[in-house]
Amino acid sequence: MIYYQSGSETTVIGPNDLEYGLYSALVKLGPRKKVLVVPPDFTRFHSRAGDITTLLYNYYKKNLRDILPALGTHAPMADSEIDEMYKGVPKELFRIHDWRKDIVTTGTVPGEYISEITEGAVDYSWPAQMNRLVFKGGHDLILSVGQVVPHEVIGMANYNKNLFVGTGGPEGINKSHFIGAVYGMERIMGKASNPVRSMLNYASEHFITHLPVVYIHTVIARDDSGKLVIRGLYIGDDENVFRLAADLSIKVNFTVFDKPLKKAVVYLDPSEFRSTWLGNKSIYRTRMAMADNGELIVLAPGLMEFGEDKEIDRLVRKYGYRGTPATLTAVKGNEELRNNLSAAAHLIHGSTEGRFSVTYCPGYLTRREIESVNFKYADMGEMLKKYDPGKLKEGFNRMPDGEEIFFVSNPAVGLWSCRERLK
Repeated sequence: MIYYQSGSETTVIGPNDLEYGLYSALVKLGPRKKVLVVPPDFTRFHSRAGDITTLLYNYYKKNLRDILPALGTHAPMADSEIDEMYKGVPKELFRIHDWRKDIVTTGTVPGEYISEITEGAVDYSWPAQMNRLVFKGGHDLILSVGQVVPHEVIGMANYNKNLFVGTGGPEGINKSHFIGAVYGMERIMGKASNPVRSMLNYASEHFITHLPVVYIHTVIARDDSGKLVIRGLYIGDDENVFRLAADLSIKVNFTVFDKPLKKAVVYLDPSEFRSTWLGNKSIYRTRMAMADNGELIVLAPGLMEFGEDKEIDRLVRKYGYRGTPATLTAVKGNEELRNNLSAAAHLIHGSTEGRFSVTYCPGYLTRREIESVNFKYADMGEMLKKYDPGKLKEGFNRMPDGEEIFFVSNPAVGLWSCRERLK
């Protein structure tokens, strides 16, 4: 059922509109006594989920009992991040998702079904895992909050991914990521229907229909001035609410060029991107737009690690971003990688398969570290002087020496492709 919907390619949902839309839906839902909110963490700051969570707290007050940020494998939020993202919400309401320990398996999607939807690429079964608080917390309303935007693993982010991956466990996260990688990132990105989403939908329909889940989805895009605005707000309890948001997101978040890009420069905000685990969105989201033998330059002043999790960081350092064949060989020959398939998937996602080069300009990692994982290295200070994010405009720029570049100030809010890769 849809409780509220508003959005178009030109819509701008301001603070008053956001409050009206949200509270209109909550009135339709009726009184609730024990509410759980599952928003994204600080890595999705621009989703406006923080503002929505604040509004939810102002509405429910003492009846909002728990807030569980959907960390997935990310590090727990710092107090400063909670203060900035969820203004006015008491810290004692926040719970930390322990993706290795605090999970339950709600059911298992059979391997036969997964083999069918992946065209035989994968035939293992998949455990539908989520945080114990979500599945057994006894809440009379679970509000899953987040942004629908093109995504490298699931095609379009959010909906039930927020629960089964955002609050998921090791096996569920690992296997879901690996399915997307092996099936093919470029066959998935920007598509609401794909094998990973079908698998999650199977789990929703078979294992959690008894849970009182309502999804609150935003669609974010840049206006003509380059400012991020809310283009859509969709609230409902089934797949229809996701489909509406995904349809709008493709229109406002997906840019298609007639010709591939020879050089792109992506800036990673240091408050948001501190690892290649997240920072490789610069690769994921632009890869379909990049020309063969092109160059992607990643300005990453906050980059200090490869994986936010220590074990995944170790695996990235050991195996590197060396392409699909090398990664699949490593998975076959190394149990530690087979036991961390999300890391293996990430290594595939972060590779260009040798088609174009990636030059990382890190704030903290050394040349040796960057080159050891198969990226090129450039000095941050020198590259910031040449490509100043404060002076570059979003999109195409002609540099003083005549060089043309395409600049992306935040890879998390879009997807770029050239027309030939959509054939």
